[in-house]
Amino acid sequence: MDLLLWRHAEAEDGDDDFARALTGRGEKQAKAVARWLRQHLPRHLRIVASPTVRTRQTAEALDLPFEIERRIGPGAQPADLLAAAGWPSARGAVLLVGHQPGLGQLASLLLAGQESEWTIKKGALWWLTRRIREGEPQTVLRTVVSPDFLAGSK
Repeated sequence: MDLLLWRHAEAEDGDDDFARALTGRGEKQAKAVARWLRQHLPRHLRIVASPTVRTRQTAEALDLPFEIERRIGPGAQPADLLAAAGWPSARGAVLLVGHQPGLGQLASLLLAGQESEWTIKKGALWWLTRRIREGEPQTVLRTVVSPDFLAGSK
């Protein structure tokens, strides 16, 4: 199974956390990562986004259908994210569009075996793969895509 973790792009400040929209820079970040992702889309991709405006706008940059899942909203814990993704047994690939600190905590749990405060930059995508080697399950970091290194995201 492939699990893609995409943190929402840069968003406006505001009191209503669910209503904060992407900034102009955030829109460029989302479009740049979406452009890269469309060129590398895994087969049978299921896209799940947090219900916040900024995560929905980030997901919309892909121009593909996606689900809204409250469990992966702000404050989501790694267990919530894993349940929403169906990790590790879901077929195909799942893209979660969500928030810090949950996404970083999930990445650290899957890659290092314990929850730590890892930071995923705004707009960045981490692509993880679960595989079996010599009878043992492994989680492998396939790639990290940062909007800062893609053309058109500045």
